[in-house]
Amino acid sequence: MPEASSPLRVLNEEIVCCRKCPRLVKYREKVARDKRRAYRDWEYWGKPVPGFGDVQAELLILGLAPAAHGANRTGRMFTGDRSGDFLYGALHKAGFANQPASLNRHDGLELQHAYNAAACRCAPPDNKPLPREVSNCRSYLERELEILKPKAILALGRIAWDAYLEILKQRGIIASRTPYKFAHGAEAEVAAGTPRLFAVYHPSQQNTQTGRVTPAMYSKVLLRIRRFLEM
Repeated sequence: MPEASSPLRVLNEEIVCCRKCPRLVKYREKVARDKRRAYRDWEYWGKPVPGFGDVQAELLILGLAPAAHGANRTGRMFTGDRSGDFLYGALHKAGFANQPASLNRHDGLELQHAYNAAACRCAPPDNKPLPREVSNCRSYLERELEILKPKAILALGRIAWDAYLEILKQRGIIASRTPYKFAHGAEAEVAAGTPRLFAVYHPSQQNTQTGRVTPAMYSKVLLRIRRFLEM
């Protein structure tokens, strides 16, 4: 965890208290009350989920949003669901995590040279945040970028890819997102002084169980990132 007075700690405390999006507040809290039968003994987190990882990270991993019964339950991104099992397994193999397990926020998992964030900090219905809800979270991502100053960003899916590029567009660094096409394995040096942008398909069950994305596909991209960071 960041030190109590650190900018990241202050930012994370602000994120946890956020109530900007009434639809998401209502949904995340309803899920936390009703629970899933398998987790009926859990006290759900039920709040926005802050970033997590190495405060000296060179790699920012940008996801979509907390899963209703994953991070919305555990309070840590990609923790307590199969997407997290896939992601942290790949990060561990690539040397960005100390273990592949991601069960709860007290399980000893640590990221190494990496930090995990999301385009939307609250669990959305059907895993689909509205554009204005992603926009409401943009300032949190901007501040993470300013604090961490990562050398690389790994976008987990198109929404995360577009969320980062929209920051550059709003700042006048790029004129349009159009030239930067999302695809698994895509890589872009967007502008001088900005992090190198990498992309993978989101590690959702829909993608991992159908074979649209495999551990080997993630390993290939993470190896490229590792080599870039070592340059």
